[in-house]
Amino acid sequence: METIKVIIEKTKDMYSAYAENTKGIYAGGDTVEEVKQSVLDAIRLLKDYNTDENIPDILKGDYQIVYRFDTQSFLNYYNKVFTNVALERITGINQKLLHHYATGLKKPREPQRKKIEIALHKLGSELLSLEL
Repeated sequence: METIKVIIEKTKDMYSAYAENTKGIYAGGDTVEEVKQSVLDAIRLLKDYNTDENIPDILKGDYQIVYRFDTQSFLNYYNKVFTNVALERITGINQKLLHHYATGLKKPREPQRKKIEIALHKLGSELLSLEL
């Protein structure tokens, strides 16, 4: 199964998205949910209104869509779920620095970005193993 990698970014007015590895997939919306729906609509339109030779090969077989946020967009979108206090606790990154990343004042270096990602994946794995 192939993977379509969609990058979601927060602009001044809205969220926008584009497929990193598939031509013709662009989307936008006021919320991340709207952007995800817009991505699905863009894929449907590509398939419905193009000849077979103009449809990207990845869309002709089985594929999955993976969404990727830039750090600033992630921190802004999930700020009601993950406070800077909580993120500091699971990542070890100072709250003030996290705030700078969220506001765009600073961009995280690759090791810091990876540290956030690893901590979130670890938390996700722990949550998946829980039963209530």
